[in-house]
Amino acid sequence: MLETRGFRILRAFGLTFLSAVVLLPLYVIFVTSVKPLSDVRGLFTWWPSDFTIQPYVDIWTTVPLADYFVNSVIVVVTATAFSVVLAIMAAYALSRFEFRGARTFSLVVLSTQMFPGILFLLPLFLIFTQIQRSIGLQLNGSYLGLILTYMTFSLPFAIWMLAGFFASIPKALEEAAMIDGLGRIGALIKVVLPVARPGIIAVAVYSFITAWGEVLFASVMTNAETRTLAIGLRSYASQTDVYWNQLMAASVVVSLPVLIGFILVQKHLVAGLSAGSVK
Repeated sequence: MLETRGFRILRAFGLTFLSAVVLLPLYVIFVTSVKPLSDVRGLFTWWPSDFTIQPYVDIWTTVPLADYFVNSVIVVVTATAFSVVLAIMAAYALSRFEFRGARTFSLVVLSTQMFPGILFLLPLFLIFTQIQRSIGLQLNGSYLGLILTYMTFSLPFAIWMLAGFFASIPKALEEAAMIDGLGRIGALIKVVLPVARPGIIAVAVYSFITAWGEVLFASVMTNAETRTLAIGLRSYASQTDVYWNQLMAASVVVSLPVLIGFILVQKHLVAGLSAGSVK
């Protein structure tokens, strides 16, 4: 059915309104980040009367933002890398081999997405505490503890998505590679993984974004030495004052890695999500 002129106008108005709702907070963040603190404390203006980039300079000295940045990179990159590797192995086994309990395992993996993350906070904390008492391995307040925590949340989705992506790749490709002399592992590395690159990139981006902005578990399972960016942003608010312009500037800086990464892999991300969902 052909679209009427009124419908097109209504759709354009609706999309414009939704875009404004999304972009307006981002605009306020940017404008606040280039204002002196005295302007921020006054009546809000849509453009700074005194444009300055000083807040972007001060954010590195007001709080140890560089240390928080390094902590986040260590934790997030490590958790993402291990999640992708383990998800590839588990998803490939589910999509290529038939074994007892495969369906049950898939349902259990998918069912973990039904529960809110806060439900696992206390159990994980108690498990880490018991591990420390039993074998002396420090997990609470360490990089390793936070890495394992993030992996528990990114792995189920990664396995479920990659299993569907691998299942959409014809087995004949691997069989032809193995006839030519490659083993199962060689066929996986040289044939399947290159074809599955969009799905792998989509999983990596999801895992990275989920861990990069996580606040709840990072606030409980980190200390002053392992604090991540999402928690470090709260340091711009003291008991007596809040450096709003620096807080907004730091928020812009923290968002840049995710924004740049998304732009670079956008094509592969869309392809990977589409393929996994269709299968």
